[in-house]
Amino acid sequence: MPRTKGGYKTRQRRNRVLKRAQGFWGARRKLYAVARETVDRALAFAFSGRKQKKRLYRSLWITRINAAARPLDLSYSRLMDGLKKANVELDRRVLAELAISDPVTFAAVAGVAKRAL
Repeated sequence: MPRTKGGYKTRQRRNRVLKRAQGFWGARRKLYAVARETVDRALAFAFSGRKQKKRLYRSLWITRINAAARPLDLSYSRLMDGLKKANVELDRRVLAELAISDPVTFAAVAGVAKRAL
């Protein structure tokens, strides 16, 4: 059986990897075998990074809510417990935004939580 050389499809596959490797340093950009390993690794980091980003933002929101709730004589956990008991369905992102941009409204929401406790 005759040997098949790398044709159109092989070149297409390699070029797709090399295109993703643009901007990498040295052989990681130029040589297919090295570039493939680097691109695979970069994609794995990108996947896990998207998950870490969500965690990071959630912790940032919690920190902001806690910082805004403390002067109102509430801890973060007591505030969230009060909101749950009062059936206030505001997520952490919205609460953190309120805490920064509109402290008066945040204080009103915290008052609702305080009364529910």
